[in-house]
Amino acid sequence: MIPRMYQAKRHFRSEYVPIRNLQYHVQIWGEPAPGKTPLVMVHGWMDVAASYQFVVDAFSQDHYVIAPDWRGYGKTPSGGADNFWFPDYLADLDFLLDHYAPATPVNLVGHSMGGNIVMLYAGVRPERIRRLVNLEGFGMPATKPSQAPGRYAKWMDELKSLHKGEMALRSYDMVSGVAQRLRKTNPRLTEDKAEWLARHWAAEGIDGSWSILGDPAHKITNANLYKVDEVLELYQRISMPLLAVEASDNSLDMWWNGKYTLPEYHERLKSVPQVEIARIEDAGHMMHHDQPAALAALIERFIA
Repeated sequence: MIPRMYQAKRHFRSEYVPIRNLQYHVQIWGEPAPGKTPLVMVHGWMDVAASYQFVVDAFSQDHYVIAPDWRGYGKTPSGGADNFWFPDYLADLDFLLDHYAPATPVNLVGHSMGGNIVMLYAGVRPERIRRLVNLEGFGMPATKPSQAPGRYAKWMDELKSLHKGEMALRSYDMVSGVAQRLRKTNPRLTEDKAEWLARHWAAEGIDGSWSILGDPAHKITNANLYKVDEVLELYQRISMPLLAVEASDNSLDMWWNGKYTLPEYHERLKSVPQVEIARIEDAGHMMHHDQPAALAALIERFIA
């Protein structure tokens, strides 16, 4: 029996944009028009731009949506990199806006890793953003200088493991296996959405197997410590209104076991001059999959 598959209501088109020696894959929903503010939506770690399809379908209005696959994800190549760091994402986003909105502030949405990126970017280029939406881009636990030697050692050890092929991502015999993997990670993801997303989250090889569209180098620990004092300096420069959206499931407790908590995140947000915190019920970290209609309504209300 062939599983039923989600039927997209709004169809995207793919464009390839030259950004910093890479051909960046960008998905576009809708068309630009006078008076229509571009809505730029960036995905998180081990995700792809197509992941926003369910939210785009739930919008009540036709928006001009621009969603890139970050370098080394989806259909954007990694350029031979064997590790990734945040300054590259900030620069890639800056070049992307140069291409699509050189003279127009955009509404900017980021999920998870993408949420962290847009928060930092908003502090560097506040003039380029009209409204900012952060979907559980919590940042990371504070670090101490004494952690630096161990962090560098771990980074180099993991690079060696990567080059030995020890960090390769698993492939699947059938696309249904990818869908099952997505649902195992997120039990709230319905079967039809998993079947649709699997075909964008992975690609079929010449041998018929399906491979995840994410470079294994993304699994490498960042060599640099997470410096909260630097992050807060950027937060203070976020001059546009910020909507920080959280899911009812507290992912920080699961990820960090007390090393970083939701109250600590809320304390950091106090550095942002204009912030509204919203919560989506019956949702986990992948809120754009779990409750796309609720999320779409929040975003549209905020950017209206």
